[in-house]
Amino acid sequence: MKTPGKFKRLALILALFSFLISAVSCSPFLNRFNEKPDGADSFFAGKSKNDTVRIVSGSENKVLEPIIEDFTKKSGIGVSITYMGSLDIMRLLEADTIPYDAVWPASGLWISVGDQKHRIKHQASTSTTPVIFGIKKSVAEELGFTNGKDVYVKDILKAIQDEKLRFTMTSATQSNSGASAYIGFLYALLGSPEHISVEDLHKTDLQNQVRSLLAGVERSSGSSNWLKDLYLAGDYDAMVNYEALIIDANVRLEEEGREPMYAVYPVDGMMIADSPLGFVSDNGEKNRDEKTAEENFQKLQDYLLTPEAQERIEASGRRTGLNEVNPKFDKVFRQDWGIRKDALISTINMPRQDVLFEALNLYQREFKKPGFNIFVLDFSGSMQGSGYDELIEALGELMIDEKAKANFLQTSDEEINFFIPFATDVQPFLQAKGNAELEALYEKIKAYTPNGGTALYEALDEALAIMEEADLSAYSPSIVLMTDGQPNGDMNFKDFNRRYLDLNKDIPVFTILFGQAKEDEMGRIAQVSRAKVFDGKENLTRAFRSVRGYN
Repeated sequence: MKTPGKFKRLALILALFSFLISAVSCSPFLNRFNEKPDGADSFFAGKSKNDTVRIVSGSENKVLEPIIEDFTKKSGIGVSITYMGSLDIMRLLEADTIPYDAVWPASGLWISVGDQKHRIKHQASTSTTPVIFGIKKSVAEELGFTNGKDVYVKDILKAIQDEKLRFTMTSATQSNSGASAYIGFLYALLGSPEHISVEDLHKTDLQNQVRSLLAGVERSSGSSNWLKDLYLAGDYDAMVNYEALIIDANVRLEEEGREPMYAVYPVDGMMIADSPLGFVSDNGEKNRDEKTAEENFQKLQDYLLTPEAQERIEASGRRTGLNEVNPKFDKVFRQDWGIRKDALISTINMPRQDVLFEALNLYQREFKKPGFNIFVLDFSGSMQGSGYDELIEALGELMIDEKAKANFLQTSDEEINFFIPFATDVQPFLQAKGNAELEALYEKIKAYTPNGGTALYEALDEALAIMEEADLSAYSPSIVLMTDGQPNGDMNFKDFNRRYLDLNKDIPVFTILFGQAKEDEMGRIAQVSRAKVFDGKENLTRAFRSVRGYN
């Protein structure tokens, strides 16, 4: 008698199960067949595995992710975003294969220089933002830079020379905001010529002035967005960054009850980032459905250019139209923060490619503060085989001048580099000053044989001891730790933390993850020093190149 009841219950369960499957498959929010592409930093899945627009973008666009996510929900088209420095995007455009459907750098300069094969189509500016100084308001008032006064690059230079101003800035050879500021400095210090020539760059007066100006840089970064986070985490006088990111930082500062920055626009050396989004045609991938990729891209671009999306972009602190600000956003572009709401049209002509590359080479080798870098390298037994090979290859990208030059990572004659190899014990450190000594040291490092345990914190303690004895006033110091394992020496994180705090110097300790290294432990080490963790598990060489842009 109970059998029919069992069948009824079974039928009910099967019907419910079928309903749930149907609901999941029909839901625009749950039917996510797409998988996050390798290397993507952010991913918003669409309805179909074939409908994902893969974008390589400058980090300053991260704030626009909510708009991208809404596009995905409305259209069913997925979007993946990989964040990369503008110069890396330029290099990527030179490659035969570009594993992306679109590029979104901060400035069209990097597309025009990198796209020698003319593969970028449908290029359009999504917003604009000037590269300016954000100076702690009390400091700006003391310098006389407030109340709408026109400030020139020579005024900023004098404040630095008088030791009244220090600032943070992204690397001119790795990030558009740093490159834009640097090019603006060059134009202003040369008297605002119509065009800069290679000969101009080698004028003695200019070179001395640029060195003096860049001597004011306290900390550097390879990313504009990370520079904003660094400013928020520390106590710095100023940063050079996009107006939009200075606005974003000020919102956070006021929420935390801290002093906001005052926006200062160098009237004779200001550049505008135009945030162009372009489609990559003929990207070199054999199995790509280019027609579908192009259609999906155009839907995304059209959405970003709609009045609704443009208003949301402007509400984030970016300008639309001809740089002017809609009065409805007066509470975003605040006058008491020094934000100028009038039109900000850049009059600087971008230099030719040969002039640009010479300027970037001079920045890296001659103009910026030399580095005082300590590389703490794991040669424990777990590094045997492919780990050792990858480490040696990665170091070659930095230590061999010809390879370093390809990515504007050259060593200046005044730069000092230490290498501390460690395994069960910490090995005697190696030291090099300038490029010639650095290349010679490369062969010595190649001779190390991985073996033994992981005395990670003992090696870091040695690095801190070197920093403690050094006069760092004329240098940009950094420690770079690379490990593939877990520390098993006598010292631990608490020992390192206490030692670092006792040092009382602003020295970033960057960490590179590899192999079985613990991400949370490496994150704690970096966090103590307001530094960054780089993931070298997929590509150790890329990780080393990236960290070089931060020191």
